[in-house]
Amino acid sequence: MTLKEHLRKNIVLSLPVIIGQLGHIMVGVSDSIMVGRLGVIPLAAATFAGTIYHVLMLFGIGVSYAITPKVAATDINDRAKLLKYLENGFFMNLGLGMILFLLGYLASHILHLFGQEVSVAKAAGPYLIIMCGSLIPLMIFQTFRQYAEGLSDTFSPMVVSVFANLLNVFFNYMLIYGKLGAPALGLNGAGIATLLARIIMFALMVWWIRKKCVGFEWKFEWNGIKDLLRIGVPSGMQYVFEIGAFATAAIMVGWISAEALAAHNIALNLAAISYMAATGLAAASTIRIGNQMRFKDRRNLRIAGFSSFGLVTIFMGICGLVFILFRNILPALYIENETVQQTAATLLVIAAAFQISDGVQAVGLGVLRGLQDVKIPTIITFVSYWLIAIPCGYIFAFIVGWGVNGVWYALSMGLTIAGIFNLWRFNRLSKKVVF
Repeated sequence: MTLKEHLRKNIVLSLPVIIGQLGHIMVGVSDSIMVGRLGVIPLAAATFAGTIYHVLMLFGIGVSYAITPKVAATDINDRAKLLKYLENGFFMNLGLGMILFLLGYLASHILHLFGQEVSVAKAAGPYLIIMCGSLIPLMIFQTFRQYAEGLSDTFSPMVVSVFANLLNVFFNYMLIYGKLGAPALGLNGAGIATLLARIIMFALMVWWIRKKCVGFEWKFEWNGIKDLLRIGVPSGMQYVFEIGAFATAAIMVGWISAEALAAHNIALNLAAISYMAATGLAAASTIRIGNQMRFKDRRNLRIAGFSSFGLVTIFMGICGLVFILFRNILPALYIENETVQQTAATLLVIAAAFQISDGVQAVGLGVLRGLQDVKIPTIITFVSYWLIAIPCGYIFAFIVGWGVNGVWYALSMGLTIAGIFNLWRFNRLSKKVVF
């Protein structure tokens, strides 16, 4: 295949995945925009609860990604083996969803220990419980989504995700503000809306791809689950280390003020949109690399990988430009507080500077996952964020005195280091991969 053909195939595969990934993050974006109309405290509470929730959610999504490279590298005619990945993945994700809910429930009772304003911590607790409850149907959805994407069907999950996101906005309108006869539940209404939308989402996904699941049996093999966990847990930890770093950054920003935390939430929400799009390209690159592993084609494997890096560089560069040009307009969509808007506008400029780094490190994890290389990338992620970004963030913010900007400068450093090393590792491994 030529480079042009690889680029076309990457785009065709990744566009539905990107839209589907945006479906996950747009839940948080729509919640923040609509909750922001209630005031600074509800928005800050949504931000605080969201930092914990997103760590749990992205760990679960990362673990579920183990299904895709396994399916992509399997002969399409080996139905028994493919279904076994689906069955084992289903029980793995169902159990994990329950564990994540329990962790979120326990965390909701100790939010006052994180040094946030009392009113913020009090409002965040019930919302966190409801949002973590939605992780159970989300993880079931992820099972069938990753199975379909491993078969190169990225369209079905996209349609279901978009529909569920639209439902979430509609339910938000009803339950946050008390419209169409529903009670006005405020912040908790946003959580219930997400829960309802995700229950419908997983049911629709199972119904949509039911023909691909013919022969599914309600049993699992523990060895098969351990095989998936071998890839899934390190993949999930990669997200925990990265998103956990941003969550810790949010906690540090909360020590500054509720206004700073609200501004951090707005800028992070917008940066998360481009990041989730980049993870869509990363997911597509996992499929591409997995397919080339099945075909034992080193040349096209490398071209598929590097073309993914090229695409994400172009896309994230455009996103950075948008953040700069519209830095004074985008925050106004969330809140009317001028102080929060001005702070968020400054953070968007910093976010623009690390867009390409963020995209490269995301795709780097995707192509390495396609090679089923997950341990060293996990170490790279840990070092970049927890040994460099978080300590530097504290120093820049509270010792140097740069405040919330200092936290974001440090995050930019971590993303850049991770991107460089992931790109280097793919170049090295793809030259000598053993099929």
